[in-house]
Amino acid sequence: MHMSVQLGQEVIELLRDPQTLKVLATVDERGVPHVVVKGSLSVNLDGDLQVLELLETSRTNRNLVRSIWYDRRVAILLKGQDGRSFQIKGLPIRAHVSGPVFQKHYSEVRARLGDVDLAAVWIIRPDEILDETPGVRRKEEQAAHPSFTHLDRLVRA
Repeated sequence: MHMSVQLGQEVIELLRDPQTLKVLATVDERGVPHVVVKGSLSVNLDGDLQVLELLETSRTNRNLVRSIWYDRRVAILLKGQDGRSFQIKGLPIRAHVSGPVFQKHYSEVRARLGDVDLAAVWIIRPDEILDETPGVRRKEEQAAHPSFTHLDRLVRA
């Protein structure tokens, strides 16, 4: 069982920024990755991630169903305009297909996009957050592996 983690303010700000690139990675029954851009990715009041899936038969929706059945994690990548980047791993825990949460998002989606369907409002509980910002990652790797430096960087002119 995975322990949930709370999203930090920096991650929440990226999730709320409409300019942030939001990518969701799921796997199919054979473990083959499927990666899609999901502008609908957001954070709910409980601190969980939520994703709106418009197509009932989409590969993403099928993979999320499988993830809930077989306890398979998904990965989310956020990349802000300023270069900040975070990877969030988590477990789909719920799919709203009716009720007040579904109805709220269904109404909003139809107001924004017109005559479209909403298959589900997926709830993903985060259990790992990695700061993937290039400068941060470089410092972490240098600290963890100080001898992994190209020789040409060691030579001083």
